Amino acid sequence: MKDLNILQNLINGVGLGSVYAIIALGYTMVYGIAKMLNFAHGDVIMVGAYVCFFTVSAFTDSPIAGGLLGILLAVVVCTVLGVVIERLAYKPLRQAASLAVLITAIGVSYFLQNAALLLWGSDTKVFPSFLSQMLSKLPGGGSVTVLGCTVAYTTIFNMLVCVIIMVGLTLFTSRSKMGKAMRACSENKDAARLMGINVDTTISITFAIGSALAAIAGVLLCSTYPTLTPTTGSMPGIRAFTAAVFGGIGSIPGALLGGVLLGVIEIFAKSFSTELSDAVVFAVLIVVLLVKPTGLLGKQIREKV
Repeated sequence: MKDLNILQNLINGVGLGSVYAIIALGYTMVYGIAKMLNFAHGDVIMVGAYVCFFTVSAFTDSPIAGGLLGILLAVVVCTVLGVVIERLAYKPLRQAASLAVLITAIGVSYFLQNAALLLWGSDTKVFPSFLSQMLSKLPGGGSVTVLGCTVAYTTIFNMLVCVIIMVGLTLFTSRSKMGKAMRACSENKDAARLMGINVDTTISITFAIGSALAAIAGVLLCSTYPTLTPTTGSMPGIRAFTAAVFGGIGSIPGALLGGVLLGVIEIFAKSFSTELSDAVVFAVLIVVLLVKPTGLLGKQIREKV
């Protein structure tokens, strides 16, 4: 029975970690190219979840169709929101000190939270279970048994979406023209400009991709934990940032590895103590960074003087 509990926690942890990995990919994309930490990323997740929630609520007769449309609208809205945030809040500070950019990111985060509070209120909303309803039509009624453990189709769906996104981003950054421009900007923005690359456009597209991923992550997160408030994205955003640092921020495979490991650690920690689970997660991060400051898959960059 104990072995089954361990396996069940492992499966649940990988499912939760897959959502963290998708969020962490947004952090990694922005940091890898723009070299800034977008702490408003978690609140973009919240906005995407609200857009999907209200879209599904408008389609009471066909929640599955409303959910699919809601995902599409959430991606569009969050993509536009990410570009607007970058142009209005971050672009003027492109040459400013990193502390100013960090404070601005925190300010944008609080702005989005309070705007959501004014627009949609502080009451907790129950996120519609359209994803579970859609997957329940598959054989097995929404779950499958593996080695005596129950694996929900939503967990498998989260894993598949995470892997598909990671593979897609890897191919995009390595083979597409825009992906190569992003890699050039991450290495040296001034040299990229001399090569004819529009750095401003490249950074805006990076924010757009990261925000689109935030919308998808918001829907998956609220489908797994079906509660929605203006602060829904805050703690998952912090955990996903921890996952990005854990795996090696700036590395796409590192975001996946960090997210999955963080989810597993969190689920196992909660099985022992719900109150201490966050402390355990961040303690593991501290230990990893003490041993390997660049993260598990991060690369040590040596600057020549």
